[in-house]
Amino acid sequence: MTKYEKKIYEIIGASQDHLNAEQIFEMLKQVYPTVVFATVYNNLNKLWKAGLVRKISLEGKPDRYDRIEKHDHLLCKQCGKLLDINLADLTEQLQQQIDIPLLSYDLRLIYLCDDCQRKRKGEE
Repeated sequence: MTKYEKKIYEIIGASQDHLNAEQIFEMLKQVYPTVVFATVYNNLNKLWKAGLVRKISLEGKPDRYDRIEKHDHLLCKQCGKLLDINLADLTEQLQQQIDIPLLSYDLRLIYLCDDCQRKRKGEE
């Protein structure tokens, strides 16, 4: 693992947020001021392909990166706010419903966050 991969992995592992590549780039520049964005992007893809980080793709938004530890997400339909939620592991139940081996799943519960609910009520 390169020094950049290690540091990116540490940044993601230490964060409770769901960082995008640009946010990770800004954090990495604090340690390695000469790093270029392409390095961050390439290393994020390597970490994701190796199964060391989780990539969260949301329509119309930049990909976000997260710890690989088992958890699910609450996603605000309006603003895109993403929160962690720990639900019971559904892997066994899902596996019983399909005939091919299940590697993982990504569960997102869609909701309206408090801020968006307040905005919506104020508009009506």
